[in-house]
Amino acid sequence: MKKTKGNKQKPGETLRNNWYAVGLGLQISKSRVIHSFFVKGLDYFEWIFFTGFFLKHIVEQLDQKQEFSGIFAYILACGGMFFFINLYKRYVENVVVPLTNTRIYHGVYKKLYEKARNVELRCYEDSEFYNRFTMAADHAEEKVTAIIDSVWGVLTGAVAVVVVFYTMFEIDHYSVLFIISPLVGNFVFGNLKNRQEFKRYQESAVNDKVLNYVNRVMYLPDYAKEIRLSNVFRLLRRQYDEATERNVGLAKKYALGVISMDFGRLTFTFTVIFEGVLLYAIHGNLVRGAISLAELTVMTSLMVSATWILIGLFENIMENMKNGMFLNNLRSFLRYEEQIPEDQKGRNVPGEVETIEFDHVTFSYQQEETIRDLSFTIHGGEIVALVGHNGAGKSTIIKLLLRLYDPTKGVIRLNGVDIREYELRQYRGLFAAAFQDCCLFGMSVKDNVLMGRHFEDEDRMVIEALQKAGIYDRIQTLPSGIHTMMTKEFDDQGAVLSGGESQKVAVARAFVRKTPVRVFDEPSSALDPIAEYELFDSIMKDGEDHTMIFISHRLSSVKNAHRVFMLEKGRIIEEGTHRQLMEQDGSYAEMYKKQAMNYLAVDTVEGVAL
Repeated sequence: MKKTKGNKQKPGETLRNNWYAVGLGLQISKSRVIHSFFVKGLDYFEWIFFTGFFLKHIVEQLDQKQEFSGIFAYILACGGMFFFINLYKRYVENVVVPLTNTRIYHGVYKKLYEKARNVELRCYEDSEFYNRFTMAADHAEEKVTAIIDSVWGVLTGAVAVVVVFYTMFEIDHYSVLFIISPLVGNFVFGNLKNRQEFKRYQESAVNDKVLNYVNRVMYLPDYAKEIRLSNVFRLLRRQYDEATERNVGLAKKYALGVISMDFGRLTFTFTVIFEGVLLYAIHGNLVRGAISLAELTVMTSLMVSATWILIGLFENIMENMKNGMFLNNLRSFLRYEEQIPEDQKGRNVPGEVETIEFDHVTFSYQQEETIRDLSFTIHGGEIVALVGHNGAGKSTIIKLLLRLYDPTKGVIRLNGVDIREYELRQYRGLFAAAFQDCCLFGMSVKDNVLMGRHFEDEDRMVIEALQKAGIYDRIQTLPSGIHTMMTKEFDDQGAVLSGGESQKVAVARAFVRKTPVRVFDEPSSALDPIAEYELFDSIMKDGEDHTMIFISHRLSSVKNAHRVFMLEKGRIIEEGTHRQLMEQDGSYAEMYKKQAMNYLAVDTVEGVAL
């Protein structure tokens, strides 16, 4: 992702972030936004009506010695109005807000996860992207709903302030000067405090990532065995302690600034205006005689209202500014333009794969070339093996072919057409892939094989795929067969498979799909030689009607491939059938012989059939 310079935001950017949150809320739940507006407006209406009109009317009626029955009727009417207002507010608080907040939570994270799924693989290998994603997802729905409430709080509060200060201005022109105090308290000191807190939050994001990682590792069963059979817990605890210490250091670093700014905010926001207006009103009544008793009552009650309305208004403004800064992460993340968007449109893919061509392809990862000027062609129906030492570029070729990456230079073509011109999901639909670093999800065996795809007679297809992968007999021993849950994440009766068994389930994912091209990236790395032989025998038989590309670190499994590409440092250094490469007696033959000696536990492979 594109890196951002600095943490400062212009007021206009913060305002746009706030309106973005309101717009997001309207998209997901209009009722939440509308009810929030009415509740905020009614809050201020109650304050103003009670202190500016209700009390003034009562005092004036008493001062004029009016009948108590009329005063009592007025009180009852106002009480009824306040009863229904508060009944509505309780309904919103206890019914509308919990329901709509759930919808907003679902809607916001749906957008986040859709974007996270749509961005290119390279983003997940970029720490800047990961940090921004973490901050964007950090209680995002709470920030959205907080902004919705505070935006309406600002708008309705601004109207309330105008009404209150107009009423005070009519009583005494100079009383409105006290508005300067909360302005200084909130706009100056409050803004500085929020900036300090936001800087602290951004600097602690990297440490929080470490803390979350350790927390996750400690309760995931995948790590339990290693933690108990090694001293890695000490390293995890050290990581946790160091991240905690860094966060403590950040808290100390910003403590004085936050405390001093908060003290200034509270002093100017509460003390000065509250005490100042009260003393000024009393002085006006007792010393200058410029304010009547009714006006003194209204003045002092309005002073309380004005204080809390201003406090509420400026807290909402500061909340908007603070959450606007936080929401910038969400907004910029959701607006990120993907380089390889998953929903990319393009031309329809062909029904058959005739050729796959790498034409002078170069790929650089983090400024390091891993593939260098690579050219080769695979014809439809061919079985091709990619072999070589670790780091030779084998898996990168597969990722480029599947458009998980795009070449830095050169072109990859399918049937003579640049693969970037095809609709991406259709293009990837041509391939069934099984990877070495496969993952099983907390769902049934069947769902782990189908991976969200639907077919006719699904159970039969899943069973056949598991049989081809050599894992069905093991699945039959599970409590519910192919309907058994994988992992114990959500089900105590869930099955936990070994590494080799998990790889076979991943291979079954490829077998179940009727695609023209099969891709296997080290599908047998966790298997013993016999199980590996049986798996590759099944892969070869199933691949007779498909184009197949596979990577294997055990060269005995590539003997039946139509062609073998020997790679080194991102280049093809040897190419041919197994027999041709053995006759060349080059790097491939040397690697094969060394592996054969290890398997056979001999010092030489002379005389052994190769």
